[in-house]
Amino acid sequence: MAKKGAKNEKGELQPIIVVKKVKKVAGGHHGGAWKVAYADFVTAMMAFFLLLWLLNVTTSEQRDAIANFFDPTHPQISDTRSGAGGVMGGTSLSTEGGMTSAMQEISLPKQSGQEIKNRDVGDDGGKVKDLKSAKAEELKEELRNREEERFHEAKTKLQKEIDKTPELAELKKHLLIDVTDEGLRIQIVDQEGEPMFPSGSAQMYDKTRRLITLAADVIKKMPNGVSIRGHTDSYRYKDGADYTNWELSADRANATRRVLKSAGIAESRLSNVMGKADTEHLVKDKPLDAKNRRITIIMERESMETMLAREGADVAREIGAPEAVEAARESLEQEKKEPDNGYRRTKGDVYFP
Repeated sequence: MAKKGAKNEKGELQPIIVVKKVKKVAGGHHGGAWKVAYADFVTAMMAFFLLLWLLNVTTSEQRDAIANFFDPTHPQISDTRSGAGGVMGGTSLSTEGGMTSAMQEISLPKQSGQEIKNRDVGDDGGKVKDLKSAKAEELKEELRNREEERFHEAKTKLQKEIDKTPELAELKKHLLIDVTDEGLRIQIVDQEGEPMFPSGSAQMYDKTRRLITLAADVIKKMPNGVSIRGHTDSYRYKDGADYTNWELSADRANATRRVLKSAGIAESRLSNVMGKADTEHLVKDKPLDAKNRRITIIMERESMETMLAREGADVAREIGAPEAVEAARESLEQEKKEPDNGYRRTKGDVYFP
């Protein structure tokens, strides 16, 4: 728009011309600066996850070596300077410099000969060793399970033998059979007014002998060792008596041993014959109860070495791991080599470390 302004030489007014300039911004709000920031962010995240991956795949020794490489206080940094100088000084052609070496060797953990041997067995020695150990444990567990099954089968068989014999059925209340941590436990107990031995005597009644003989028929078909224990109630003999509950319980246990022997149980299978007196009551809160007077016959659990020697090879083939026998033996040997709790058996006085 023209407006009147200054006059020219002729005295005429000159028009004023206003020029409007429009400044153009390339791209406006559609510029690409944000893309650069996003690219930086993605790069940083990639570096972060790469760092996490490296921390996961490296050992603690390798991480220590890497950290020491960048640690200015670590002994690897030289006291003298050359090159760029300072703690970040580069290396020079001379043997002296900001660092004693241009490269640091990352030390790997040393492997024992056994680890190298296990690695040579297959592509992954650790997995091979673990598989071998798992098969050994599977074999040992199977052997224990089969022993447990034999105990329960013997218990069932003994109960059925009593049930099918009318004259023995009434004696069933005198027989207690269960499976414990020690093995299969057979107890012949007194009932109130129905003892299995005369009072104060080790001469058993015929019914007691029949029950022990019946138990022997089951015991002699199994390979387990046998422990025999006699128990009494807490009735005391007179003060100063030479014959006490200790002698009585031991004599009754020994009388049971003689019956088992005559029934066909080899003496080599007997682990012990003990008189326990009144130290282990069946009815703990009633020390004078008749049931506390009893004979206990235990078919003891076998050691793992014994079971491996007798049936380990056959069971290993059945579970599809014939090599597990040797692995199980090795694990047992290793368990024997492990340190004990500090106590040791001596021939003389008790030794406490």
